Amino acid sequence: MNFSGARIFSVVFIIGMSNMALAQTDLSGSCRALSTVVLADTTISSADVVAPNTFSPPNSDNTLPTPGFCRVVGVTAPAVNFEVWLPLQNWNGKYNGVGNGGMAGTISYAAMAVALQRGYATASTDTGHDVRGGLFDASWASGRPDLIEDFGHRALHVTTVNGKAITEAFYNNAPAYSYYTGCSKGGQMGLMEAQRYPYDFDGIIAGDPANDWTRFYAGSHLWYSLAMLEDQEAWIPRSKLPALGDAVNAACDALDGIEDGILQNPLACNFQPSTLTCPAGVENDSCLNPQQVSAVEKIWSGVTNSAGDLIYPGLVPGGEASPGGWGTWVTGAEPFTSLHWLGGEGFFRWFVFDDEDWDFRSFDFDRDLEYALEKVGPAVDSNDPDLRTLRNNGGKLIVYHGWSDPDISPVASINYFESVVNVIADDMRAPNYETALNSTQNFFRLFMVPGMGHCSGGPGPDRFDALSALENWVENGIAPESMTASKVVDGEVTRTRPLCVYPEVATYSGRGNTDEAANFYCAAP
Repeated sequence: MNFSGARIFSVVFIIGMSNMALAQTDLSGSCRALSTVVLADTTISSADVVAPNTFSPPNSDNTLPTPGFCRVVGVTAPAVNFEVWLPLQNWNGKYNGVGNGGMAGTISYAAMAVALQRGYATASTDTGHDVRGGLFDASWASGRPDLIEDFGHRALHVTTVNGKAITEAFYNNAPAYSYYTGCSKGGQMGLMEAQRYPYDFDGIIAGDPANDWTRFYAGSHLWYSLAMLEDQEAWIPRSKLPALGDAVNAACDALDGIEDGILQNPLACNFQPSTLTCPAGVENDSCLNPQQVSAVEKIWSGVTNSAGDLIYPGLVPGGEASPGGWGTWVTGAEPFTSLHWLGGEGFFRWFVFDDEDWDFRSFDFDRDLEYALEKVGPAVDSNDPDLRTLRNNGGKLIVYHGWSDPDISPVASINYFESVVNVIADDMRAPNYETALNSTQNFFRLFMVPGMGHCSGGPGPDRFDALSALENWVENGIAPESMTASKVVDGEVTRTRPLCVYPEVATYSGRGNTDEAANFYCAAP
């Protein structure tokens, strides 16, 4: 290049950089201007630019890895706090709402950071209250049916409406596509959106959903606690869980033809807990006393009402001894410390009976459940199987559930999916199940995840990219036939497996390493 050419190149380069800097300055100015955006029943308290990798959530010393973004903080009456994060550069033109866990009560900052890293504008809400008392604090619900409504369904909806409006105001363009991702309580939120607000999102991912909320809290949280705590001899210390887990694997691990510590189909496992009964006069960690055997049987069977109708399905065998498994959710470090006890006791004490002195042992699974369903079920239960409006609007839904979930029964997600198939069958007067199933799978696909615990963890591969699969389905019309899940230990991938569209399962080809997904295919069980 000659000298004059170099000068021209330099001038063009400097002008280009100046324009980029001007655009960045303008975008920063646009961020501050969002504090004046007018939204129904909503106050914007701040709109500030956050430099890359400098944001720490409240009461935390950990800095989240993020690009630079515009942080908008607001509240919608009566108390729905929310935040919207908008990337200053490389916005992908899309919006990602993220869900909560437990009793919510906090902004899901980590999930927002992940969405931001992918280029999304993103938003989260505390669902209208603050849980100062911990993950399952429900005392905020006392005397506040309006807050229960917000928690159950309204908060995410109004946050989504506001979040997309703020996104459009910032970029002068509405999001081309809007997605929702959430697990556990977040799964309940996703299904509530699919059922009540099917126009909010183009695609929804609902993981391990606590959708049948009232029955779940009665037939899971409360029932498991009663199984363990009504008789003081029934509580199972964590030290006994390896014996239970090993016995289950010894009986059922090889049913799928591979011994890998994972039950491919726990419903096929016929293990009887009574085989672990301690001999008379023996009490150690290798066996269970009769009361503990009974507790395991109750937890696996679920609870019925006096008419014999199942209230909520039980847990299934597999993963009992995994970190974050039964030792956290079902038994706890000591009696009255498990997450099931904390969740069930708080929900019924404050949501249903509003009685500080309520005793969980007094619960009547006929009278009290009916009362709870009438009082709070309409606000919190996302169990409506009629998804035809979502379907007709072109929306897509992916539900996934870990087979080794120690919190929410994986059978509940299968039951919900089948109830949707039944609605579609009636709607189209389908001549057989396969026709209705195929029609349902045009907009709703269920993925069961062998060996995965509650949203993550467990002995099986638990990391997979459902959002990319959903994007491809919504934007390109390519429905996911499978997703590859990985098991990561100390930063290294130790195993991969395909996750198949229910009712298909991953089947070993008979050749190659069983730790590699390429050696499996999806087929009917």
